[in-house]
Amino acid sequence: MRLNRYLSQCGVASRRGAEEIILGGRVSINGHVIKELATQVQPEDKVIVDGSPVRTETPVVLVLNKPKGYICSRGDKHDRMTIYDLLPLKHQNLHHVGRLDKESEGLLLMTNRGDLSHRIIHPSQGAEKEYEVTVDQALSQEVMAKLVKGMMTEEGFARVERAWMDTDYRAHIVLKMGLKRQIRMMLYYLGYEVTRLTRIRIGWLKLHGLAKGAHKELTPTEVERFFKEEPAKPRLERKAAGDTEDETERRPAARESRGSKPTRSKRSGPPGKFAKATAGTEDETERRPAARESRGGKPTRSKRSGPPSRSADEKPSRFKPKSKTFSPRSRSSETARDEKPRGRSGPPARRPAPRGPRRGPPSR
Repeated sequence: MRLNRYLSQCGVASRRGAEEIILGGRVSINGHVIKELATQVQPEDKVIVDGSPVRTETPVVLVLNKPKGYICSRGDKHDRMTIYDLLPLKHQNLHHVGRLDKESEGLLLMTNRGDLSHRIIHPSQGAEKEYEVTVDQALSQEVMAKLVKGMMTEEGFARVERAWMDTDYRAHIVLKMGLKRQIRMMLYYLGYEVTRLTRIRIGWLKLHGLAKGAHKELTPTEVERFFKEEPAKPRLERKAAGDTEDETERRPAARESRGSKPTRSKRSGPPGKFAKATAGTEDETERRPAARESRGGKPTRSKRSGPPSRSADEKPSRFKPKSKTFSPRSRSSETARDEKPRGRSGPPARRPAPRGPRRGPPSR
């Protein structure tokens, strides 16, 4: 075990604080002053800090049912009640894993194991915390959906893992994040005020049969259950049961189920552009040659292939339209000769003079 971790487990300081103590020359092992941070400590070694021997503490994990009105702090300048007022003297050195605000109540862990704190608090580890929340107005499914979708708050982007209604005024909310007063803030932005908030579960541990203000110690087997739990996957990585492919991989499979060929994938090369068409197999450019063949025509020239081969008895086509829009250039020369030019060429044609009213013989 590294020396800084050993001092942290002894309760001397945090790992970062233990490094400063070691670099300051305040630690000795078996009578030798140690300033190397990577020094390993054996169980039989005698470690002294500032002239006093230290030893690792016995790992302790307590479960506390925090009542309303207590704060999670070792001391308060306003002389308010703290959770350490509920613990005996031998457990005053334990630290709380996470926190509950003064108006909240429920399950709280107290321990001297830093690895357990990191396992539960850090979002990447996936320890879920479930809360029972009571509000002042009737809830709805739209509100639950907004909580799961998330929103921007003063502390940053906040969202819940799951949320469901128990009654019109009571809901259950599951968190993995740990923003300050997160549930109260999110519901406040949605127009609700929390009247009661109780934490009823941390990971596998549920709050059952423990009176308010009481505590109990977990066994080593129960503590190990926190480390055996599989971390929950992030929201974006979750897939429905039976889904093993992403969206782009499922599309070819869907077309194959309808009896057609899959489109070009990332690993395969480009498909033949003028392969023999079947119903619903190619895109628009690939269906046009097949449609002309069904009407007795011939496919147009491909970009990659040369001109289509002609047999000796086959005559060239009179016109080859390049697109659906008719073009005068595609007409044959005979048709073009028969038509009169639309523009003016040569002198303009003479128009007959307008006829006026008939005049009789001149009057005598």
